[in-house]
Amino acid sequence: MTEDKEAPERSRERLRQEELKGNPTGNMNDSFTRAQTGSFADLTGGLGWKGTGIVILVIIVGFIIAALLIK
Repeated sequence: MTEDKEAPERSRERLRQEELKGNPTGNMNDSFTRAQTGSFADLTGGLGWKGTGIVILVIIVGFIIAALLIK
């Protein structure tokens, strides 16, 4: 009755790898785009929910500080 459940991270990575195999030109376009801009998913992929929350909080605080300094 026990099922081997796949972790969400592994499931996402497996699906991403399958997509890359099936669409090589899209992969090349994504590579160029990510090399220039980065990706929030890549930034927080290894973090848990607490780490992701901290990253979002830091971004919000940064925007508030920037808004106060620009006045």
